[in-house]
Amino acid sequence: MTAGKSKGGVVRLLALGLVLVLGAYWAGSRWGQRQPVHVEAVPAAFPEPKGNELVGDEVLTVKIYSQAAPAVANIVTRTLEYDVFMEPVPVEGAGSGFVIDPRGYILTNYHVVQGAQAISVTLGDRSHYDAKFVGADERNDIAMVKIDPKDRKLPALTMGDSDGLLVGQRVLAIGNPFGFQSTLTTGVVSALGRTVQTGQTTVIDGAIQTDAAINQGNSGGPLLNSHGEVIGINSAIYTPSGTTAGIGFAIPISTARLIAQDLITEGRVRRATMGVEARVISPPVAEELKLPVQEGLLIERVSAGGPADRAGLRGGNRTAILGMRRILLGGDVLTSIDGRPITEQMDLNLALNRKRPGDTVKVEFYRGGQKMTAQVTLSDTSR
Repeated sequence: MTAGKSKGGVVRLLALGLVLVLGAYWAGSRWGQRQPVHVEAVPAAFPEPKGNELVGDEVLTVKIYSQAAPAVANIVTRTLEYDVFMEPVPVEGAGSGFVIDPRGYILTNYHVVQGAQAISVTLGDRSHYDAKFVGADERNDIAMVKIDPKDRKLPALTMGDSDGLLVGQRVLAIGNPFGFQSTLTTGVVSALGRTVQTGQTTVIDGAIQTDAAINQGNSGGPLLNSHGEVIGINSAIYTPSGTTAGIGFAIPISTARLIAQDLITEGRVRRATMGVEARVISPPVAEELKLPVQEGLLIERVSAGGPADRAGLRGGNRTAILGMRRILLGGDVLTSIDGRPITEQMDLNLALNRKRPGDTVKVEFYRGGQKMTAQVTLSDTSR
């Protein structure tokens, strides 16, 4: 009995000692210094580098950068603002962009060139050009400018496929953070399918989240895959300090490609519309109005001859005062588009943002207490 206790005590002491050693190693690895640990040498997968010889992924990274950087633009904008004494004050802004067509078409963010009275572009080879504004899609924060290369064939980036991206995939960002031209940062795709609202009317639908460092001045620059293809436009960062926190967002190139085609061929964006004006309803409002659902969009007006009108949807037919607001009652209550719940105006914008004029969507709505569906063929907002 005594011997058993003695042996058990030794085991407990040994276990306690092991725990203390491991605990000290963990703490030291975070906050303290650690003595070197001898590790037996393992044959390297690659030969040891000599001088400036590249190894491993460095070869690919350097190749992608050297091919892509010449087509990345440093965009500087100039506007005139007025001080409190109504005196004009010149203001400069800066951002990034990239050439998508050898004729001089450059994609960037709308917020980079918004309101600019003069735009200048410097490419990666330091060649300088004046640029003109071609057009923009404010909702998606995408714009296009054009430079005149004259007889020069400009380097242009290839647009890849953002629909097949995977979390963990390697990405590279090139831009001009804080004016430092042709800066490269690398990282991975951190998440996909984010919806990031960047302003009152702008949103990144299906945003690519990345930990590649993105700072002020990177906006509008390309996010590249390991083939050197553009898979996104760097647009926003989440940061409590104003500088990179490892959470950046890019507009998928699948969205930008359609917008770019419209801007080059027509100088405007062909946006799909249902032809309705609607008001968000909340549970208290639904209860007050005795509506059949707690959430949705109450259709107040339907454009005569528009898509919704042709599909048989109805707007309001009588006026009421709710609180301090005047609203139209009696219209249908829109609840979903193609199975996607519609509970606020942004939901409707996002549902239509993924469509083109001529596409048909399945709409669910309530008329009185009856749930109904309709097929709505969308049209162009300009028509």
